[in-house]
Amino acid sequence: MKQHRPARLALSAVPGNLSQQLELFALVNLGLVQSLSSGVLSPTEAVRSFYHADNCLYVRRHLRKREANAIMSHGVQLPDLFESLPAEEARREFYRELEIIRTLSLKLLGEHRARGLSDRAVA
Repeated sequence: MKQHRPARLALSAVPGNLSQQLELFALVNLGLVQSLSSGVLSPTEAVRSFYHADNCLYVRRHLRKREANAIMSHGVQLPDLFESLPAEEARREFYRELEIIRTLSLKLLGEHRARGLSDRAVA
């Protein structure tokens, strides 16, 4: 049986302005958190498909948002937790890291929505 391999997503290929890219980035991360917490996606698959070096560099150079950079930093370390910590501690830390990614993603979405509302008020 052939094992499913997740697609490698490249943020540099995402069209739209910075605000749209940040919104999509936050939404993708919320989906990744859900997939990771439910076991549909492994930490290694998440790094291979999204939290890879090219996306980390893109976030740092183009999105230039502290929260987005922190999300990538937390995401890239997920597989290492299971290599460096005892199983029970790794599991607790894994869910703590997912919660941090979720919170930062929601913060990015909240900022995006707040900007959108203030833009409509001015128009």
